[in-house]
Amino acid sequence: MSESNLDLGSADKRKTLWIVLALNVAIAVGFFATGVFASSSALIANGLDNSSDALVYALSLLALTRGPVWKRGAARVSGILLLIFAVGVLVDAGRRYVAGSDPIGTTMMIMAVIAAGVNLWCLILLKRVRQPDVNMRAATTFSFNDFISNGGILVGGGLVLWLGQNWPDLVVAVGIAIIAFKGGIEILHDAHHEAKH
Repeated sequence: MSESNLDLGSADKRKTLWIVLALNVAIAVGFFATGVFASSSALIANGLDNSSDALVYALSLLALTRGPVWKRGAARVSGILLLIFAVGVLVDAGRRYVAGSDPIGTTMMIMAVIAAGVNLWCLILLKRVRQPDVNMRAATTFSFNDFISNGGILVGGGLVLWLGQNWPDLVVAVGIAIIAFKGGIEILHDAHHEAKH
């Protein structure tokens, strides 16, 4: 079998999902640690996002040997989790706006670059899968959203460093929440559309 043409349900696909799952757990821990250290809402938001991603990949692994109904159900759970995550990030950003925060721009930028590399690797692995089902499409959506979010954190960290203010960190966190909300809606729509066919 060609490496660029993975078969659904194959050992290669399971291995790919396990790798992506492990990478997302590792990067989530990194985001949480640096987010607390750097007092960054954007980093913590991405940590929550990657945690929800890891759960999606775990659901995708479980769905490999299940029927279409179970797979659509798992995808719906993934979409709902993204929507809940988005609300949580907005609440945290609002709290930091009112209470104030002092994010460290350099830490934000370094973590963003590391995470972007990891998410790009995840995307490459997931794009190799041939004829992805609804769960694999959800997983790809999550990784693509993360990659975009990493770019936002990089810019936000640079602005925090340059301006010495916390608002770029909060703007990026809100942006991540909006991306997550959009991704959650797309996943739910995909699952609903597939249920009709």
